[in-house]
Amino acid sequence: MQISPLSLSRMPQVLRLRTIISRHFKISNEKSDLLIGEGRVRVNGKPVSPAAKVEYWEEISVDGKIIREATQFTYIKFYKPRGIECTLNDEMENNLNTVFEFPKKLFPVGRLDKDSEGLLLLTDDGRIFRNVALSEKEKEKEYHVTLERRYDKAFTEAMENGIVIMGKKTRQAKVFPIDENSFRIILTQGLNRQIRRMCYKLGYQVKELIRVRIVNVELGNLKSGEWKKLGESELEGLFE
Repeated sequence: MQISPLSLSRMPQVLRLRTIISRHFKISNEKSDLLIGEGRVRVNGKPVSPAAKVEYWEEISVDGKIIREATQFTYIKFYKPRGIECTLNDEMENNLNTVFEFPKKLFPVGRLDKDSEGLLLLTDDGRIFRNVALSEKEKEKEYHVTLERRYDKAFTEAMENGIVIMGKKTRQAKVFPIDENSFRIILTQGLNRQIRRMCYKLGYQVKELIRVRIVNVELGNLKSGEWKKLGESELEGLFE
């Protein structure tokens, strides 16, 4: 059974070490505390206290024998081409699997509609989904938008101050003009087709929409269909 990124984000993130040891060896918490207190239990190669809490991805060993291996996660940035559905469902035409191949099963963090293109994060680590994609985290996402005609100051002010779409007013945004038809916009939420709906509400049609940044991860010089593993500094920013 495939696990969705939302399911991953809802997994128990922290458990008491004594609980893990008790369950593994089928012993009491008191005996688990004794093992840990004697320094025979190590987390990521280091001794810890009996009260320690352990994340689900960390390595645990007892008397030098690993009883739970550290999880090796994969983090990728991908330039989603226009015309590709942001789904792994093979039953849907033009899904991500038709343009992205990788030995491990990775899940998209957030979405880009079919007609949009640009930066998409792919990972098997539910922490990234929880930290970045969930709306309440208010993490920045930046887009380059080109309209079918010239916009004015009233348009940019409305986009920045918020517009009611789908019965909900959008959060304040930052808009930076590029030319008479194009601008950059930074959002901290991700409603369905948000930018397109906002522009349409103001009487404009989006001609081109490219996501160029998610938090501190930038699209950079990636070309459509290309991908690259995230660097250490990029990961640090996503986990802040």
